[in-house]
Amino acid sequence: MEYVKFEKLSLEKHPELNEKWVQDRIAEDPSILRLGEDVYLKDKERRQPRAGRLDLLLQNAESNAEADRRYEVEIQLGATDESHIIRTIEYWDIERKRYPRYDHTAVIVAEEVTSRFLNVVSLFNGMIPLMAIQMNALRIGNQVDLEFTTVVDQLVLGDEDEEIQEPADRTYWESRVGKEIVAMADECLELAKQCDHSLALKYNKRYIIPEKNGRPCSFIVIIPMKSFIRLSLRLKNSQETTEHMENAGLDVMDYHRRTGRYRIRLKPGEIEKNKEILVQIIKEAYEENARNYEGNAGE
Repeated sequence: MEYVKFEKLSLEKHPELNEKWVQDRIAEDPSILRLGEDVYLKDKERRQPRAGRLDLLLQNAESNAEADRRYEVEIQLGATDESHIIRTIEYWDIERKRYPRYDHTAVIVAEEVTSRFLNVVSLFNGMIPLMAIQMNALRIGNQVDLEFTTVVDQLVLGDEDEEIQEPADRTYWESRVGKEIVAMADECLELAKQCDHSLALKYNKRYIIPEKNGRPCSFIVIIPMKSFIRLSLRLKNSQETTEHMENAGLDVMDYHRRTGRYRIRLKPGEIEKNKEILVQIIKEAYEENARNYEGNAGE
């Protein structure tokens, strides 16, 4: 096997390869950003009210467990700068307000993600789901390849445990998804209370979780949708656990490795129907994470 050395190109200084060229390559095959194999192009050069055009809008395919997620992607040649950061966040904010039924992630793609950028991002303290992807253009002969590496992941900026989401209440969720779906959160809580009777529900604008004496206990996370809930349980991934759930008839959507969570789809009526298996796995999730909730009074 022959060793071949690639030459790294500066797209910012290249006479032919420009931002439009990069944009077209990503539009042709969004999977090169490594956001997921089934992420597809929803729109390109998407006009924003009084704010220019969004480079790319990507979305998860309907078959994906994250089918309700969109990515607002801005491309920058050279190093990240303040104006592109602001523009990326501005477009993300516009899109999430226009289409609130989706989860939205701001994505900036640049040739260099600077330490200054990382310092600026740290000021957000997780309030904005932002990803930074560094791209390298590599040439050998007349062929050019683009390589993308995620430098800042949205999950690094904020997970459910950090409790940074905007607070909400039961009325907010009932107006959004209906009383029947919200009542399923009550059913989940009753199962969780078999582990700890002092648990209650805490409402945020993106999910509902148990809390204990005002402290979040996110061993389970409930995400209400229009016709079902997504129950996310922090558990170690194992073939035995997966088969146990699937054999019991649960709709296991996937295992999210970065957060260490199983995600299960439950429709109205299915919690009572699957009560035995749900009690088991909720208990396992609680016990695996119990040390995080030790020391709370009122047990």
